[in-house]
Amino acid sequence: MTAQQLNLSVRENTAKVMIGRERETEKLLIAFLAGGHVLIEDVPGSGKTKLAKAFARTLGCAFNRVQFTPDLLPSDITGIRYFNMKNSEFEFIPGPAFTNVLLADELNRATPKTQSGLLECMEERQITVDGETHRLPSPFMVIATQNPIENLGVFPLPEAQLDRFLMKIRLTGLNRTERIEVLERFGGEDPLDSLTPACSDADISRAVRECVNVFVHRDMLAYISDIAAATHAKDNVILGVSTRGCISLMKAAKCRAALNGRDYVAPDDVKALAVDVFAHRLIMKGTLTQDSDAPEQTVKSILEDIPVPTEDLDKYKL
Repeated sequence: MTAQQLNLSVRENTAKVMIGRERETEKLLIAFLAGGHVLIEDVPGSGKTKLAKAFARTLGCAFNRVQFTPDLLPSDITGIRYFNMKNSEFEFIPGPAFTNVLLADELNRATPKTQSGLLECMEERQITVDGETHRLPSPFMVIATQNPIENLGVFPLPEAQLDRFLMKIRLTGLNRTERIEVLERFGGEDPLDSLTPACSDADISRAVRECVNVFVHRDMLAYISDIAAATHAKDNVILGVSTRGCISLMKAAKCRAALNGRDYVAPDDVKALAVDVFAHRLIMKGTLTQDSDAPEQTVKSILEDIPVPTEDLDKYKL
């Protein structure tokens, strides 16, 4: 199937479990095809974990979940080397990170030391234990959930950790009809138990190739660069978007274009994802935490100020 068909299939299949989450499902798929990771933030009980499980099962990927707590250690994620007395040699026991989709549930409840255990595997797709490097399976994606910072017992994620997430999304609230449908659907058996994959490995590989081959005009690259540069010029911003952030937005825009049946990036692709990709990377003045709406509002205001690239029709005149 094409990338556009994959998009429809994944959204429809995930919707058998999750109601009103089609937009969030598409963003997860964009990040997955772009080789990125996603941070989902919302209050407890909003369906963050359920969405991640349904998404992984829809793709037919190997899935592991780690519940992050203050006493969790980095080795509980990466794995350990132990001395096998029977064989008289050290052996490596892989941790839960050795999977395709890793759900880091309530990531900000773990200490910074434990959070840092994900840095290498998120960026380099490998884990080093006692000087020995182990490659992670491909594809590999981290879906982390996070409770708002004002909740008790949480540790704000450091800038280096946030910058490794391709995008940060927040689940939108359900309307009255959707809430009633949720109650009806989960009144009996959990629909997640009977959910089956909606695509094959070949379908995913084809979609990845389509995304890679999407054309990005130089004007669109300049548009992304101008938006990023504007974040550094804002008076209320201490640290603007990094180069990694620009590359992430370009890759995400290419994937969105492919999932919508186009072989080129349009301005709408950039505008639709700029807040999700850029906002969590901004360090704002006058705020001790990153849970306020200031970063999102800053990126939105920049999108309103930066001119949108348009096609020069004069070059077609005779």
